[in-house]
Amino acid sequence: MKSFIFAFKQTIPVLFPYLFIGIAFGVLMDEAGYTAGWSLISGLFIYAGSMQIVMVSLLTAGASLGTIAMMTFFVNARHIFYGLAFIERFRKMGRKYPYMVVTLTDEVYSILCNIKYPVDVDARQSDFYITLILHLVWILSCLAGALFGQLIPYDLTGIEFSATAFFITVCMNQWKSMNSHWPALTGLISAVVFYTILGPNQFILPALTLSVLVLIMMKPRLTAGQKMQPVKECKPASIDGAEEIIYEY
Repeated sequence: MKSFIFAFKQTIPVLFPYLFIGIAFGVLMDEAGYTAGWSLISGLFIYAGSMQIVMVSLLTAGASLGTIAMMTFFVNARHIFYGLAFIERFRKMGRKYPYMVVTLTDEVYSILCNIKYPVDVDARQSDFYITLILHLVWILSCLAGALFGQLIPYDLTGIEFSATAFFITVCMNQWKSMNSHWPALTGLISAVVFYTILGPNQFILPALTLSVLVLIMMKPRLTAGQKMQPVKECKPASIDGAEEIIYEY
């Protein structure tokens, strides 16, 4: 229960963006003529945030499923890059490993990168609860938008910007908490350069690729002098229930 309560507190900053964007998606699906069941299935299996909203426009424009799938892959290909950092961490979670991989959204990634676990909280269980809570909120938000969106007396135009506002907040927090600002500056410079060269529709993947390559080359300098940080879990180490502390980078 402690792990669940701790996990829920970590998700609070993300709940409202998920709620509003999910409802907006459900409303758009309803207006496009799709039943609430399709919104539910989309939230459950696609789980692609703003890409789901783009998907509605593509569907109404008559785009093929192959085209939509390909565009979804390229828009969300950034997950391949930052997901690499969690492979070993998720593998230790056993049967939960596949679920953790496919539900690693931008928001979950941001939370897991900044989380600090108390001594009496199971880190792996908390990670799972964080992912599960946000996934369920997204699914229910998509469904609620499809069922009750027409009853909401507000204009939801531009509500997807709440996700952008969230990432700005996360970036500012990391800037203040990290000793080195090179990762943030690398991402900013890469984004500006490729945005200028390729435009707003094609700059994300090249910018991420360049950022990753630069940070890999800079890793020895960035990690020099840093000590191993402990991640503490409540985990039985023997029959008598003794606890152990697991250290990870």
